[in-house]
Amino acid sequence: MQLSLEGKNAVICGSSQGIGLAIAEELALLGANCTLMARNEASLKAAVKTLDVTLRQQHNYLVADFTKTDEVKQAIQQHVQQHPVHILINNTGGPAPGSVLDATEEVFVQAFNQHLIVNQLLVQAVIPSMKAAHYGRIINIISTSIRIPITGLAVSGTVRGAVAVWSKILANEVGQFNITVNNILPGSTRTQRLESLIQNNAKKRGVSTEAIEHEMQQEIPMKRFGEAAELAAVAAFLASPAASYVNGVSIPVDGGKTGSL
Repeated sequence: MQLSLEGKNAVICGSSQGIGLAIAEELALLGANCTLMARNEASLKAAVKTLDVTLRQQHNYLVADFTKTDEVKQAIQQHVQQHPVHILINNTGGPAPGSVLDATEEVFVQAFNQHLIVNQLLVQAVIPSMKAAHYGRIINIISTSIRIPITGLAVSGTVRGAVAVWSKILANEVGQFNITVNNILPGSTRTQRLESLIQNNAKKRGVSTEAIEHEMQQEIPMKRFGEAAELAAVAAFLASPAASYVNGVSIPVDGGKTGSL
């Protein structure tokens, strides 16, 4: 199986920590040159130092706040002028939890900008170099909520669904150029976001975080949370030459929790 990414350049969004950083670490192990993209420069500098360089990979970072579309657009456009991009990982933190009736217009607009619009800007910037190389991998980290909506994540579920449809349309358009577009749907994965959701839920219900964790894990067939590295392994496969005929799909990585085929 051809998994090597030597000579490939990857841009990984939201990669100063959590799932994004785990994906960058896995891509680097396969030989990719990784460009980390997030808003905290100090965290990015520290994260870059953790990436493997045994195959003479060259890693760097871009500072951009995904809530500011102009900032993201400028950063990626400057980057592609000097560095062709073969792999793009679209990944950014989800909107705050809450009900749909309580969500304001501003919250919805910000969520669509941070996810759908930012993804579109990044794709438009990197597609030319992917076409030129006749190799492209676009991987969107979304959510299992595109299959079954998750109570309390109204805005997140709405915008994630929009991203999933956008992704499928994009896959249909660019497949002819040997560019694939796929989605990974994380379930409950040990990240700072999951910890925050557990703490908020525990506070709201007046119970311990341990009780919330146990309750959540009992709903998962594997009876545990996922690790970021487990999701990163799926992303690495989709980014590799071995996944050349996998296009336009959404893959849950959730321990079997999603109750749909």
